[in-house]
Amino acid sequence: MVVLAGARGSGCGSRGPNGLLPSGVTRAPGQDGVLTRWLAGRSRSCVLLAVAAPREAEAVFEGLGVATPPGLRDWSVVAAAPGVDVVRTGVGKASAAGAVARGLDPARHAGVICVGVAGTLPGSPAGLGDVVLATASVFGDEGLATPDGFVGCAEMGFPLGGFAGAAVPLDAGLRERLAPLAAHVGVIATVSTCSGRDDLAHELARRTGALAEGMEGAAVAAVAHRLRVPAGELRVISNTTGDRGTQRWDLGGALSRLSRVMGRL
Repeated sequence: MVVLAGARGSGCGSRGPNGLLPSGVTRAPGQDGVLTRWLAGRSRSCVLLAVAAPREAEAVFEGLGVATPPGLRDWSVVAAAPGVDVVRTGVGKASAAGAVARGLDPARHAGVICVGVAGTLPGSPAGLGDVVLATASVFGDEGLATPDGFVGCAEMGFPLGGFAGAAVPLDAGLRERLAPLAAHVGVIATVSTCSGRDDLAHELARRTGALAEGMEGAAVAAVAHRLRVPAGELRVISNTTGDRGTQRWDLGGALSRLSRVMGRL
């Protein structure tokens, strides 16, 4: 395992000497996993995983069969396993966009996948511990709140990027390869303010049609879109949204599930 210090590098992950696979995984990550066929024949035979928080990153490294590098800093790119690099971005859109803009190398990375945990939104079929795969990563709160409702940036004449509205398109081929990992496929919203009130959660679900909310996916996808690199978003439900006092959480279970999912890449 090699820490590339966040700079453009060469080569992809190699299996670490401490790389015992997690329970239930019987193969080397990146060799016989769901991404093998997608990467086959490409000149860039590596995927970058973008993960936000330290505990999420620990779960990802565990799933890949390697220890979290001591003293790992945000924005450092780690060659973690065959065909898999990892960057810990830090939490939120700005941190995620900066880390991926710095660490995503179009000459090396065939794609980037934002991975982590998420909150399920009202009306979503996704329950605690379920895996959700994004059809689009949508900026959920970029715009203007008015007495008459929310107005998105694009509606005000300020496009968010080279795509329509607030939904950043994701790569269909990559999504097809990741689909066996997920229980639900649909929109994931990216927010700066998480939905700790019922009205916020219902409004976000209504406005975006999202199954779940996270804090980084659309920012990661927007950078990838600008660099013409395929992108995806894959999350495990850790909590419900709505009034904070009535939310249900299982962060530990979600992180364990995230590890198992990463072991199948």
